[in-house]
Amino acid sequence: MYLTSEVKSELFAKHGKSAQDTGSAEGQIALFTYRINHLTGHLKKNRKDFNTERSLVLLVGKRKSLLDYLKKKDITRYRAIIAELGLRK
Repeated sequence: MYLTSEVKSELFAKHGKSAQDTGSAEGQIALFTYRINHLTGHLKKNRKDFNTERSLVLLVGKRKSLLDYLKKKDITRYRAIIAELGLRK
């Protein structure tokens, strides 16, 4: 499996407050970005996998709503996570 518990804890430790802080917006955005990148690579190989395409669209929507929340709540944290992950906004 591509997303092991070690990878998750590493993502949360790097982008969240700690490895156990799985609820922070930055950690969730980093996790969604990792999953989106993986699914995008999968869809480049398997163009007709429509179930994966739908789940990718749902993940992008969840990430967008979290980014909007973070932008409304704290603009400095929003700008930091955008720069850190290399997202275009």
